Amino acid sequence: MLPLTDHEELYYRLALTFVPGIGARMGRALLERYGSAAAIFKTPLKDLKNAEGIGEIRVKGFKDPVVLQRAEQETEYVVKNDVKVLSITDQYPKRLSNCADAPIVLFYNGNADLEAAKVVAVVGTRKNTDYGQKLCEELIEGLQGLEGLLVVSGLALGIDAIAHKKCVQAGIPTVGVLGHGLDRIYPHTHKSLAAQMVDHGGILAEFPSETLPDRNNFPMRNRIVAGMSDVTVVVESHTTGGALITASMAAGYNREVAAFPGRVNDSRSAGCNELIRTNGAAMITKASDLIEMMNWDKDKKPRAVQQQLFLNLSVDEQKIVDLLQTKDNVHADELYHHSGLPNSMLAATLLQLEMQGVIKSLPGKYYRIY
Repeated sequence: MLPLTDHEELYYRLALTFVPGIGARMGRALLERYGSAAAIFKTPLKDLKNAEGIGEIRVKGFKDPVVLQRAEQETEYVVKNDVKVLSITDQYPKRLSNCADAPIVLFYNGNADLEAAKVVAVVGTRKNTDYGQKLCEELIEGLQGLEGLLVVSGLALGIDAIAHKKCVQAGIPTVGVLGHGLDRIYPHTHKSLAAQMVDHGGILAEFPSETLPDRNNFPMRNRIVAGMSDVTVVVESHTTGGALITASMAAGYNREVAAFPGRVNDSRSAGCNELIRTNGAAMITKASDLIEMMNWDKDKKPRAVQQQLFLNLSVDEQKIVDLLQTKDNVHADELYHHSGLPNSMLAATLLQLEMQGVIKSLPGKYYRIY
């Protein structure tokens, strides 16, 4: 989290989000190029306009008094309300940071570990049936024994709220991703639930305060739900709607997708059935199916590789094994970053280690010692 005492950098990072035409990708590229948001805004406009394809029109936004005034207001809001501001270049959910369209800042109220070992998104229709409610509640109950579990959803009516409520009751950390600013709760009927979640999880948004729950915000919200998670579980869904958008985004991020089947003539299960039929999701019927699918059997601990297996490892293979021994599992992007190996060489090395039975590949491009 960006220290709130560093008001100047906080101010400029927020200002960057208000500059018209500077989206997630360009904002991230600028931060990586200049090292800080303050450095971006202090760069002469004549130099800045040639950076990252900004151009003559966009560059004017960096001196726009409306942009700077809005940033000042938001800085005051987050400091006054003790809102955590997570920046893409600082402490930020790593799973989400691996997504190219991840927002450059997130606003967060809560205490849940966004880097939990096992993050499950539970999504579905706003107009659930009793069948869907039962499936959702039994899923949460079945996951209760997992260590390092975090459940993510969108705090919407229906399946989202059922999942959050059941997590609060079961003592499982749960985070709701909002389609508006943290200064309001939509729907209003979930205000009490959201307050409980802040105490036992959290609420998260990419949108600043005063952002209304406009319809166009919710598909954007869905990408964060998908990007934060190892697996997205669709409980009940029509053939169109937010749950299937989230599932599609999860697949696009190379994350796992699972769905509960339903009756063939029930429109609220039609989306799940279609996902399963087209191999867009793995079929599950209970929590243990998901645990098995994700290799999350809580009774099995990754065992250390016997030292003699290392004797014939190449330098590159040993480097990967050393990295994997530091954690229970490591994402391929993190291995690429820390190993210094080119992508093609890394892929070949990982494959070779798998064939030797030294490492095991997990869903979502994660690896661990076998």
